[in-house]
Parts: sequence; C-alpha cells; structure tokens
Amino acid sequence: MAGSHAVAERRPTLYDVARHAGVSLATASRVVNGSERGVGTSLRAKVLRSAAELGYVANAQAQALARATSATVGVIVHDITDPYFTEIALGAMAAADAEERLVTVCNTYGDPLREQRYVALLHAQRMAALVLAGSGHVDPSRDAGLAAEVASFQAGGGRVAMVGRHQIAADAVVPDNREGAERLGRALIDLGHRRIGVVTGPRGRATAEDRLDGLSAALAAGGAPLADDRVAAGDFGREGGARGTGVLLDRHADLTALVAASDQAAIGALSVLRSRGVAVPDDVSLFGFDDVPAARDITPALSTVRVPLRELGATAMRLALDGWTGAPRTTVLPTELVLRDSSRAPK
Repeated sequence: MAGSHAVAERRPTLYDVARHAGVSLATASRVVNGSERGVGTSLRAKVLRSAAELGYVANAQAQALARATSATVGVIVHDITDPYFTEIALGAMAAADAEERLVTVCNTYGDPLREQRYVALLHAQRMAALVLAGSGHVDPSRDAGLAAEVASFQAGGGRVAMVGRHQIAADAVVPDNREGAERLGRALIDLGHRRIGVVTGPRGRATAEDRLDGLSAALAAGGAPLADDRVAAGDFGREGGARGTGVLLDRHADLTALVAASDQAAIGALSVLRSRGVAVPDDVSLFGFDDVPAARDITPALSTVRVPLRELGATAMRLALDGWTGAPRTTVLPTELVLRDSSRAPK
C-alpha cells in the first residue's frame, strides 16, 4: 500500500501519458505541445483524453522550447514616458491581450544600438512576435544593424511588425504623416498666415522628414514658401520644442504661427511663448502633431494633426501575430487635422 501511495502522489509525466494512450513519446509530445504535424484527429483525441485522465499538466517552459516560441510577445519603444509611445504600446498590449499573450515592453531611450540589442535578447527568449515602434532613418545604412537582427528573428520563426516608415523587410503600419502635414499647411494658408516658424523633429528620421516635407510643400503651393531660417531643429521632446521656439523668436519677432513636429514639442513651445509675453493664439497661433491626450487638456487646447496612435499599435500587433509568411505588408492609416483654441487668423 505504501508503494502504491507513493506512485499515486507522483506527478504524471509525458512518458506516462504516452504509455497510457499507447503511442510513442514523440507523438505524445507533439500533441501536448500543440503541433499539427503527423498526428490525426482520433489519435490526438486519444492522447488528450489520457492526459486528462492522468491529470497531466504540461510544462510551459518545455512547450515554449519545443515550439521555438513562447506565449510572450515584445513591444520595443523609444520612450515609454512619451505619450506618443505610451498610446502605441497600449494599443499593442490590448491586441496581444485579446490573443491571451503576455507582453514584455522594452524602452530604448532612443538609442539605436539598444534597440538592436533588445531584438537580439528577445530573440534569445524565443518571443513569438515583436512590435517595434519608432520611425526608421531616411538613410537605410543607419538601420543596417537593426535590419540584420530583425531578419535573424524572422528566420528563427518569429514575426515582426514595425510602427512608422522603415526600410526594413518586415510588416509595417505607417501613419500618413505627409498628408496630415499638407492639410495643416493648407489650413495655415486658409487662415491667412504667411510668417510661419517650424520646430522640426530629429533630422534624418523618416517621421520628422515626412512631416516637414508635407508642410513645406503645402506652404509653397499656397504662396508662402518656408525659408530655411524659419526652421529650427528639435527632437520631438518638450525641451527640444522649447529650445527651437527660443531660436525662432530671436530670429523673427513677427511670427504669426508656430508649428511643432509633435504635441510634446508644442507644449515646450507654449511655455517659452508665455515666458516672453506672447499670447496664444492672439499673437501667435500654435500647432502640434499627434493629438496625445494632453493636447486637449492644456490651455489653450492645442490644434494638431491627429494620429491614430492606439490603432497603430493594435494593427501592428495583429500583423505580427497572424502568422503571415509572405512578402512584407505595409498598412497606411489616415491622419486628421483638429483645430482647437490655440489657432486663429492673424491680426
């Protein structure tokens, strides 16, 4: 009795399941690990019935190794404290949760080498899929290392989707930044603005270049071409927006409108305008880009170009999880101009 009691207390193994079902250990392993290869419907049912009768519980770590992926997916962002990336990550996490996936979020602090290392580390952890948020460089050679890591991840059976315009062989979800910037430029012309300053995003980044190019094209078409000295470099952040605004105000005291390449930069611009006694929108109209939640809450509420941030993240995650193995796909999501209290016609 003592011996049988000891056997009853022992956790059943996969070998026990195979013997109970009358199949090979390899067949039992394929069934409990979810493989469809070489196992018929009736045989699969037999193995699962044996596992249930014995009370067998599969080892999740062993399953992950057998499948070469896990139930975990990765989201890599430049700065999770930036509302732009927070919203994208929330969208990606919601889509992953709908598929009962656990999400690991990695923050690169805008460092391309760190981004590259994270892809390699998550590859080593056998992640099923990755979403990388943050636009690529206009010069493809600057993303060559990341492209190689993405290719290696996908060659190992993982799936990758990018958020933003890249020159990397992977699925991508791209907001129509250029078209949104063109709409903003036409709105400036229609309001009557001609003395316009722009604080850009980081030069060489596809998102920043697309937004500046679209705005410049619309202003030129409207008879108000954007001179080089009315453009100041920024970095999409609040501090960069503040610095760029200071540069523009020092150069041109007659500005009637200021466009920042992101809402965060526009918030920085607003602080400098206030500190110099420049009223928004009575003296200078202010515009951002992205429509992060804070854009509606600041005073005055910010006119901006709405980017569907959560939808970007959710769409990218769904692309990464759908098992597609064909040519890379690009999904373009529309943007929308939103005019609020921070803009008006010039005096």
